[in-house]
Amino acid sequence: MTGVAEAKPIDAHGGDEASRRDFIYIAAGAVGAVGVAATIWPFVDQMNPAADTRALSTTEVDLSVVALGQQIKVMWQGKPVFVRHRTPDEISRAQRDDYATLKDPQHDADRIVQEDGQPGRAEWLILQANCTHLGCVPTFVEGSQYGGWFCPCHGSDYDTSGRIRRGPAPKNLLIAPYVFMNDTSIRIG
Repeated sequence: MTGVAEAKPIDAHGGDEASRRDFIYIAAGAVGAVGVAATIWPFVDQMNPAADTRALSTTEVDLSVVALGQQIKVMWQGKPVFVRHRTPDEISRAQRDDYATLKDPQHDADRIVQEDGQPGRAEWLILQANCTHLGCVPTFVEGSQYGGWFCPCHGSDYDTSGRIRRGPAPKNLLIAPYVFMNDTSIRIG
């Protein structure tokens, strides 16, 4: 032995038969995986929400059209939402009632917090417009005992912050997820 490595014989095709076979297996497996993914994708994709549903995921509201002391009802995800422009008197009543005996205690300041956690503006109250008892849409009643909304279905009475004060409703009117986009508009959802 002189320390020189012996040359391996090369097959008739110029390469190692085992490595060629491995390459063919890997290539066939890759093509098969792509074929399976291409076949399954339409079934997975059909589970995504439809375009009309995605379009309803947010609603932009122009606040400049809502006069002081008025409210509008807008639709968000097929559900009504109250956008109330509260008067200074309504705000002071809501803040005064923070310490009243409430069925579902919550401070007025907590009810105007935006979805991103930033404080809202006291003059704007954005509520989901469904009674928490059975889902009827309450009406804002001027001069009611608590100055807020009244559900005509079963008599739930809410104050100027949308908190339940009397009746069968177990919880306050829910706050709609919103954020101020600028001084005159909000995005709900």
